[in-house]
Amino acid sequence: MIRLHHCPQARSFRTLWLLHEMGLEFDIRRYGFFDRSLRHPDYLALSPAGRVPALEIDGRVLFESGAITEYLVETRPDCGLGRFPSEDERADWLEWLHFAETIGQHLAALTQQHIALREDWMRSPTVMRLEAKRLEKALEVVDRALEGRDWLLPSGFSAVDTNAGYGVMIARRFVPADLLPGVEAYYERLAARPAFQKAMEEDGTPEIYTRDFYGPPDA
Repeated sequence: MIRLHHCPQARSFRTLWLLHEMGLEFDIRRYGFFDRSLRHPDYLALSPAGRVPALEIDGRVLFESGAITEYLVETRPDCGLGRFPSEDERADWLEWLHFAETIGQHLAALTQQHIALREDWMRSPTVMRLEAKRLEKALEVVDRALEGRDWLLPSGFSAVDTNAGYGVMIARRFVPADLLPGVEAYYERLAARPAFQKAMEEDGTPEIYTRDFYGPPDA
């Protein structure tokens, strides 16, 4: 039994998408963005920080999306989405897996400013500008890596594209798509994948993500 604990558009989307790419059967337990049940003792027993994802698999629970990615591809190598120590691309695969967290930290800061801090007086225009620029710089790294190829690794699509690709998807709210056309073309290739589309269908978009408050603050 595989069970994913998931919140729409959160980092657990990485795992949701990857599970579909791997063709695995699994159940989903869904939570809201501000769902207090993530602080319930029952859920904290699965994810001590009260965050998603949490993945129940193989008689244990994993609660860090990068570790979940490594575990899935290494325990189910036939999926072809990992790169192993004997392979030339192993170091690059690991680099991109962890660089996804570099993108994620800027997304987390911007999401806090734009969503979690609901009142204008709570938000910092300075932080919003700085984090948007830092996110842009991180995306420039992705943009340069994609020159002359479709995916982050020369050999083709892999699990790191789901992790970094999630960041690219969310980053489109904060960095104009036409600023980095290579990244935008990468997103379009990702979005055309059947597994991505399945994940989006199951993910849903909560109301907070449809409100028009994304983008840089007014000067």
